[in-house]
Amino acid sequence: MSDSHMILAIHVTDRLKKALPVQQVFTEFGCNIKTRVGLHDVDGNVCAPGGVVILELVGEPGIDDQIAGRLAGIQGVEVKKIEFGH
Repeated sequence: MSDSHMILAIHVTDRLKKALPVQQVFTEFGCNIKTRVGLHDVDGNVCAPGGVVILELVGEPGIDDQIAGRLAGIQGVEVKKIEFGH
């Protein structure tokens, strides 16, 4: 992955119920997560149950597939991979 930027976009349908297993994967692969951004709708009255997490990854080739596979194995979690080559 050194010649590209690998991004995982993760959609979580129920953040309150799925936060723990998703965070466990993030912790397991913490040394491969360069950047992490979480997004969800919030205002004074509503906190949306779903959200999106964007990860920029570093590490050995194939680590993106390992992380994506683990996350996709969690019910209610969808993963999309984006690779920007150089």
